[in-house]
Amino acid sequence: MKIGITNGIISNPLLNETNNKPVKPGFDNLLTGFIKEVNSSQLEAGKLVTEFINGGDVQLHEVMIAGEKAKTNLELLMEIRNKSIDMYKELIRMPI
Repeated sequence: MKIGITNGIISNPLLNETNNKPVKPGFDNLLTGFIKEVNSSQLEAGKLVTEFINGGDVQLHEVMIAGEKAKTNLELLMEIRNKSIDMYKELIRMPI
């Protein structure tokens, strides 16, 4: 979370601009943010692999760490997706 100061006013993304009440992050915002983070880790790993192959100043252990981080993030995202689908199916089965 980034909090900035502009013209002497503190800006906090978790505060609503109109009434300065805390904004509750929704599941969709959290999921979208996590998807963007997974994507950026995948892109970073790909960039490091390309630099390593081209003989850049990248060590093998850096490439392996970035690859494993990207893999772990993707696996976590897939588990969150699977659990969300299971939760949705359970909610559909519940009697009204």
